[in-house]
Amino acid sequence: MNQNEFEQLVKSASECADLPSALLLLQECEYEEVSEVALSLKGQFAVAEVDGEQRVYHVTTQQEGDDLQEYVEHVMNTDEHVIRFVAWFFDAYFDVKQRDAYKLAGKTYQQPKRG
Repeated sequence: MNQNEFEQLVKSASECADLPSALLLLQECEYEEVSEVALSLKGQFAVAEVDGEQRVYHVTTQQEGDDLQEYVEHVMNTDEHVIRFVAWFFDAYFDVKQRDAYKLAGKTYQQPKRG
């Protein structure tokens, strides 16, 4: 996919109403590499209330010896713009910096607060 096609994909995904619809758009996109990764993520997201916020987590499990380890990564809050998910997706799986995904979508990137 060329730069213009990628930019259009990021814009389209970031215009979706929520994470499930953005994930579906990515699963159904014509670029096989993107759609395969998006399909592999099906069923790996969970919502939990933490500190009064509805947070979306990416949840995976991995066998380590006799133990099954669960890994949980905070992706976004349900009330945040879906660009948070889109930027996370392309950063995690395609090495596109989150700042760059925000820029392509015409959004302002804010560095996460360190705590």
